[in-house]
Amino acid sequence: MTTVTESGRDAERPGAAGRGAADDERLRRWRMVLGADSAESTGCTLTGRDAAMDGALNALYGGGGRPGSRGGSERSAGLGASAPSVARWLGDIRTYFPSSVVQVMQRDAIDRLGLSALLLEPEMLEAVEADVHLVGTLLSLNKAMPETTKETARAVVRKVVDDLEKRLATRTRATLTGALDRSAKINRPRHHDIDWGRTIRANLKNYLLLPGGDGAGTVVPERLIGYGRAAQAVKKDVILCIDQSGSMAASVVYASVFGAVLASMRTLRTRLVVFDTAVVDLTEQLDDPVDVLFGTQLGGGTDINRALAYCQSQITRPADTVVVLISDLYEGGIRDEMLKRVAAMKASGVQFVTLLALSDEGAPAYDREHAAALGVLGAPAFACTPDLFPEVMAAALEKRQLPIPDKETHQ
Repeated sequence: MTTVTESGRDAERPGAAGRGAADDERLRRWRMVLGADSAESTGCTLTGRDAAMDGALNALYGGGGRPGSRGGSERSAGLGASAPSVARWLGDIRTYFPSSVVQVMQRDAIDRLGLSALLLEPEMLEAVEADVHLVGTLLSLNKAMPETTKETARAVVRKVVDDLEKRLATRTRATLTGALDRSAKINRPRHHDIDWGRTIRANLKNYLLLPGGDGAGTVVPERLIGYGRAAQAVKKDVILCIDQSGSMAASVVYASVFGAVLASMRTLRTRLVVFDTAVVDLTEQLDDPVDVLFGTQLGGGTDINRALAYCQSQITRPADTVVVLISDLYEGGIRDEMLKRVAAMKASGVQFVTLLALSDEGAPAYDREHAAALGVLGAPAFACTPDLFPEVMAAALEKRQLPIPDKETHQ
């Protein structure tokens, strides 16, 4: 039997004397990752800021207890039902972690610990780091929200919407203005308005070989095709048809912002329709996306067929209309009728775009059978990030192939 002295035990433990600074830092990081249960195995005791960060993490991911504890190895775990203590915890994580991490932790707190009800408290809303996911949660709580909280909630939503508009509006307008210019052909353009790509394609039959026998030739442009000017371009109609079931919360937020941007362009006539089992036309509120968002009602069932029936009734110029359906395609209505409506719209000349999601959340859950059926009709369904959306709309306006990001995630 071997007896280990106290000094010998210390020498064998990870925290022994003689350990280098790099080893200490590595153990500190592992201790932060593994949590309080690893304290004995790592031999690392947290103090100061590290202990406070550890306490904030364990309050969310440890289990039990209440927030607000700043202890080290005896971290109190859990977020209780006290709004002030949760608000303090929210302040802590904003102090110790970058914004992107804060947003993840907030979402985890809402999802894992059922803190949605606490977002009805004004002091909670003032403490949170506002993002798209928080807006989605607030919208789902809209009907239950007390009057004392609604103004604070609108301020939170306004901040997120304003930030999104600043990021997305300029590029969207520029991209779609160019697409509208290119889609309006004129046949007697001035030199700087000539669309050389279309002009060459239209005159390939006039290709002539040049003398010399080396095979070189030229195209004689008997007919010039030019870009239309934005002020003179034929207007296009855009209908955004948005599924407002609970799983589509982030998509609803982004679509509302894009709807407001599109509505601000004189060359487009934009309509925004949201649906669950009922259909609501929010076009009149498009000058303010916050009003649009508070006009939605996240949750409930889904009747895509009814929504498309309404959209179909609003189409007056099929050849100049783009319909964008944003839905996970879990249809609660009449499936065959839904597909017939899409086929009828496409046959009449409508450009039909199906987005499974409009968000940065990655591959969504969706009804693959319905996605495959739409693909057969020439309306492939795919997820789209907000940054890609202007390019998708530009392609639809120009009636060219859509820039589908990953062909393995759609049918």
